[in-house]
Amino acid sequence: MNAQTWKDRLGSLHYGQMLLYAIIAWFVITFLILPNLNVYYEIFFRDGSFSLEPVEKLISSKRAMNSLKNSFILAVSLMITVNVVGIMLVLLTEYFDIKGARVLKLGYFTTLLYHGVVVSASYKFAYGENGIVTKLLAGLFPDMNREWFHGYWAVLFVMTFACTSNHLLFLGNAIRKIDYQTVEAARGMGAGPFTILWRVVLPVLKPTIFALTILTFLTGLGAMSAPLILGGTEFQTIAPMILTFSKSSTSKDLAALLALVLGLATIILLTIMIRIEKRGNYMSVSKVKSTLVKQKIHNRFANAAVHFIGYALFLIYVTPVALIVLFSFTDARSISTSTITWNSFTLENYARLFTSMSALRPYLVSVIYAAAASLLVVALALFASRIIHKYKNSRLAMALEYALMIPWMLPSTLIAIGLVLTFNVPRLIVGNTVLTGTHWIVILGYIIIHIPFTMRMVKASFFSLDHNLEDAARNMGARPFYTFRKVLLPIVLPSTLAVLALNFIKILDDYDLTVFLYHPVYQTLGVVIKNSTDVEAGIIARAMTLVYTVVLMIMSGITMYLVYGRGAKDR
Repeated sequence: MNAQTWKDRLGSLHYGQMLLYAIIAWFVITFLILPNLNVYYEIFFRDGSFSLEPVEKLISSKRAMNSLKNSFILAVSLMITVNVVGIMLVLLTEYFDIKGARVLKLGYFTTLLYHGVVVSASYKFAYGENGIVTKLLAGLFPDMNREWFHGYWAVLFVMTFACTSNHLLFLGNAIRKIDYQTVEAARGMGAGPFTILWRVVLPVLKPTIFALTILTFLTGLGAMSAPLILGGTEFQTIAPMILTFSKSSTSKDLAALLALVLGLATIILLTIMIRIEKRGNYMSVSKVKSTLVKQKIHNRFANAAVHFIGYALFLIYVTPVALIVLFSFTDARSISTSTITWNSFTLENYARLFTSMSALRPYLVSVIYAAAASLLVVALALFASRIIHKYKNSRLAMALEYALMIPWMLPSTLIAIGLVLTFNVPRLIVGNTVLTGTHWIVILGYIIIHIPFTMRMVKASFFSLDHNLEDAARNMGARPFYTFRKVLLPIVLPSTLAVLALNFIKILDDYDLTVFLYHPVYQTLGVVIKNSTDVEAGIIARAMTLVYTVVLMIMSGITMYLVYGRGAKDR
C-alpha cells in the first residue's frame, strides 16, 4: 500500500475513528509490549548496566532449579495421562456403544463446570487428610497414612482428570466428523473393532490429539493451583515458586527470571506446534461423508472391561462434585468431621451467603471484576476485529492482529509479573499514576489474558459476514460507525455474547493471575477458595467455600447450556 493510499484513508477517517485507533494503539504499546520488555530490563539491566547475576542466582538456588525440574516432569507426565484418559472418555461417549453413555457423558463433563483452584480445593475436600474418601479408606485400612493425598501423585491425579475437558470438546467434535464409510470399508476387509480403531480412527484424529498434547504440556508447565494446594513442600513447581519469590523484594528478579523461562518455553513449544501443523497434509477420503455409528464390542470380556473402566472413571469425576454439593447443605460439625446424619442438613450456609456481607463480599468483588473485564475485552475485540476486517491484508491490520496475540504466547504468571514490575512506579504513559495494588491492574490483567480467545472468536464472526451488506449501507449514505452499529453488530452479537459469557465464568474464580495483582482488602473468590484450603482456615470459611463452589457450578452449567446447547440451536 503506497503513501498516497494511506493519506487518502487517513483523510477519510472521522475524529471519533482516529481517537478509537489511537486508544487501541496506546493499549497495545502500554499493556502488551511495554510490560514484557520491562521484564527483560528488570532482570538484566536493573542497576543500569547489563548483568547476569539473576541467572547465577537462579542456577545456584536449589529450590528454583527443583521447581523447574518438577514443572517439566509434571508437564511430560500429563502429556501421557491426560491423553490416555481423554481419548478413553471420547471413545466411551462417542465411538463405542456403551450402556448408559449419556449418564457417563454428564459425569465426564463436570470438568466444564469448575476449574482451576476450585477443582484442586474440591479434590482436597474429597481425598485430603480430613476428606470423606480418606475417612472411609481409613475405616477399611486403619494403618493407612491419612496424609496420602499430596505431592507429585496427587497433583498428577487431579490435573489428569481436570484437563480432559478439551478432549471432550475438541476431540469429541473431531471423532464425530469421521467418515463412517472408511470404518465400513475396513470391516469389509476383515479388520476387527480394535484394529479399525488403531489403524483407521486414531490416525485421522492425530492433528487434534497433537494440538491437545501441546496445550496439555503448556498447562502442566505453568500449573499453579494444584501444585500450590496439593504439592506440599516436596513437589514445588515454577508458578508457585514465582509467587513465593515475588513476595520478597530481594528475590523479585528471580521471580521475573523464572517467569521469563516459562514464557520462552511456551513460545518455543507453540512455534514447534505451528511448524509441524503446517507440514501436515490432512484431507478427507470421501466427498460425501456418512455419520459415524457407534461400534458394539462383541467380545464379552472386552465389553465388560470397557464398561468397568467407563463407570470407574465416572465415579472419579462425580465424587468430588457430589460431595461438595452434599456437604454444602450440612452444618459446620459435619464439614469438619466428614460425617453426615439426618440432623446435619441445614440451609444456614446458603442463608449466610445472602445475609452476611463478609460472606457475600468476595462474590460481589469477583462479579464486578468479571463483568467489567468481560465487557471491556469484548469491546476491544469488536473494534480491533473491525479494523482487521476492514483493512485486511494491510501491514497495519497484520501488526495489530499479531500484537493482540502476544498474551497467547505467554503464561499468565509472566504477564502478571510484567504488570507488577512495570506499574509499581508512576509512568507518564498512564498519567504518572501507580497501577500496582489498584482495581485497574486486576481488570487489565483479566483483559490481557482473555484477548487472544476473544479475538479469535469475534474475528471469525466478522470474516463470515456478507460484504454486500456493508457495500449496500455505504451506497445508501450510511456512515461507517452507523453501519457498524446498525448492520454489522447485530449479526455478530449472538456469538459475541457467548464469548462474553464464557469469559465471565472463567474470570469469576480465577486465581493464577489474581494472586499476583489483587488488593488484600478486596479478595476475590479464587483467593478466598485457595485460603480455605490452608490448615489455619476456619470452619466457616470452609463451609462458605462449598457454597461458593456450588453456585459457581450452577452459573457455569447455565452458561455452558446457553452457549453450547440452546444457544447453538438458536444460532
